[in-house]
Amino acid sequence: MILSLTLLLLCQLAGEILARAFALPVPGPVIGMALLLAVLVLRDRRPGGLPAPLTDGTLERTGKGLLAHLSLLFVPAGVGVIGRLDVLAAHGIALAVALVVSTGLALVATVYTFAYVAKRTGR
Repeated sequence: MILSLTLLLLCQLAGEILARAFALPVPGPVIGMALLLAVLVLRDRRPGGLPAPLTDGTLERTGKGLLAHLSLLFVPAGVGVIGRLDVLAAHGIALAVALVVSTGLALVATVYTFAYVAKRTGR
């Protein structure tokens, strides 16, 4: 589990370093996720030579364990919102509109992506 957590954190760190070093418009954790995906693809294509925790399912169990407690990671964000109620009061309508519009756009993009993939795969 320690090796799995180390790999996850190293991918995130590498993503942060790349995002800041090259002033990329993509957040570091997203780049780190892409790096982790590359590591997993390489791992599955060439399983030999890697430590056992990276090939025996420990990495997957560690990820599932983190996902099971994901709601705990939202506590600091909630505390931050409560701590800045003055900003929420001043810009509440604009924030609500931005939230609704961005959610709608994300849903529309998801529908079009699903329709495109379904058409390309013949399903």
